Amino acid sequence: MNTTARIVAVAAALWGTAAFAIPEGPAYPSAGWTEREVKNFATVTQAPAEELGNPAFLARLTTQSLLNIASLTARDTADPSWLLASSTPLDQLLAALKNPASLSATLQQVLNEVLADPEAAVSLSLDSPLTPLCTSYAFQCDGDPFRFPSAAGPDGSTFYTSEAVVTPVVFYDSGCARLNGQVWQPKSIPAGTTLPGIVIQNGSVEAPQTAYWWAAQLLVRNGYVVLSFDPRGQGRSDEQTPSGGQGTNINPSVFWTGLVDAIDFFRSSPTVPYPNNAACAKDYPTPVAASNPAYAAIDPDRLGIVGHSLGAIGVSIVQGYGAAGADPWPGKLDKTNPVKAAVAWDGLLAPGSTQIGGAAGGGVLTLLQQLPLTEQAYAAIVQLIITRGIPNFAPRVPSMGQSSEYGLAPTPFLVPPDPEMHKDGFDAWQTAGVPTFEFTVQGSSHYEWSQVPTFPASSWCPSTSTGACVGGWGEPMAEYYTLAWLDRWLKQSGETGYADADTRLLDDSGAQGAAKMSFYFRSARSFPDRGGTEHVCSDIRAGCTDNAGGSSSGSSSSSGSSSSSSSSSSSSSGSGSTSSSSGGGGGSGGGPFAPWLLVGLAAAAWRRRYLASR
Repeated sequence: MNTTARIVAVAAALWGTAAFAIPEGPAYPSAGWTEREVKNFATVTQAPAEELGNPAFLARLTTQSLLNIASLTARDTADPSWLLASSTPLDQLLAALKNPASLSATLQQVLNEVLADPEAAVSLSLDSPLTPLCTSYAFQCDGDPFRFPSAAGPDGSTFYTSEAVVTPVVFYDSGCARLNGQVWQPKSIPAGTTLPGIVIQNGSVEAPQTAYWWAAQLLVRNGYVVLSFDPRGQGRSDEQTPSGGQGTNINPSVFWTGLVDAIDFFRSSPTVPYPNNAACAKDYPTPVAASNPAYAAIDPDRLGIVGHSLGAIGVSIVQGYGAAGADPWPGKLDKTNPVKAAVAWDGLLAPGSTQIGGAAGGGVLTLLQQLPLTEQAYAAIVQLIITRGIPNFAPRVPSMGQSSEYGLAPTPFLVPPDPEMHKDGFDAWQTAGVPTFEFTVQGSSHYEWSQVPTFPASSWCPSTSTGACVGGWGEPMAEYYTLAWLDRWLKQSGETGYADADTRLLDDSGAQGAAKMSFYFRSARSFPDRGGTEHVCSDIRAGCTDNAGGSSSGSSSSSGSSSSSSSSSSSSSGSGSTSSSSGGGGGSGGGPFAPWLLVGLAAAAWRRRYLASR
């Protein structure tokens, strides 16, 4: 169906589905409204309460944290260039001392190199046991402690020995910072078979790749090859480039430039090596991967990207390179943008918008309505913190947005929020005639999509009886829709997940469906099924007429004991009933931008609600 026909179909469908359930009762203000809000907000305290009250979780977290600190120490001892500064000429001289016959020639070589490029003599990584933040992968930076090879459960040793081949890699970004990552692939791939590939992008600051291993395991178990990595300035990647180029929130552009670099690495092979390595080889003695070790298992025509928080902004931008009116694809291996599908976890960014899912939060936003911000102050905040350096992009591929209710710094709602607030991305994609889906998790924080122990989030580890975290509220919902959306656009006939992808996406009455979606913010969809029938619904909780029928329990989970984890999760939250007026869920714990970015996001969202109405 061409774009014009799709827009006509969408308009026709919208004409017949204009009914809204949201805003739902009880009426505001009332004791009933306040009681529901108190119950709903309490959900984001579930995860820390479960974790701190579970001796088995705390013991595993402590053990894994100590092991992770030891592995960092071993890496830095074996390769001291990961500590603060590195001198390649000095490394060459030290190596030459072991072979006196070559010492003279090495001295001359080093002298020539230093004279030719004095700045390259010393590389300042500024890495240390404390930098970047979460380089230790310990405690809150550990993620789910049951998802490491040293754990004895189904997501630990069993997964790594029986289900997957996981290869650690180091590769350079375009500024010559070393990026630490892992390539994940199913252990058994039939001969001659290639699989779709996914690149996972972290959120910023408190968000190492370990926080997203739930997604890597989920995808590998369902027939994908995956790259997870730490962006520059985060986790076990370099704090900065050799010349001082910054990363993480100081330089948010690394979340789109670095994602393009990661895509280039993911698509490299022995015959087409990763291009940045040659340009950066002189900076560090660290061995790097010449190309993706899983290249032979990947179908180059089926690439998806997913990301959280500032990583979701990166995903929104990178999918849109090469669209009409957008900047061209900046990668070094492909002439055109190879991305075919995207998922943005809190959330999907529309061109020209400053509303990023639900990251701005609830109570903070309502309080900011009282601040006398001017248009000039608002513009300055947005330019400095959010839109600084964002390239031109546009909706180009099918993209799903998943949003939180309470955002980065969860506080209760004081007044009902704008029910359309999280749909900027959805509206932009729908207007462009590109398939899209947007939902907000009921009773959720920004940390639903990353597993940071003790951070405010809904339940993600209510039981460890199997040796893995099983059940929860927001995370099973994130798993369910992420997998269904990627299966819809990337799987081929005969592959797991192909036949029922549409049914899963349209199963509003299922365990992960409308009952777990926000009763404050409207969730919506607009996409064609495999048969070409357009499915458009502007408020899923109101009830949609486009359902495919049937109920799907969402049994494809990231936990090895998981065939029941998603189907049982609707009852694991104390406030999550199927009543439209009940409180609800949330998810794991994640990757905040930084306090000052929260202010910018909240101000942007406030301006959308408040200034526009004046």
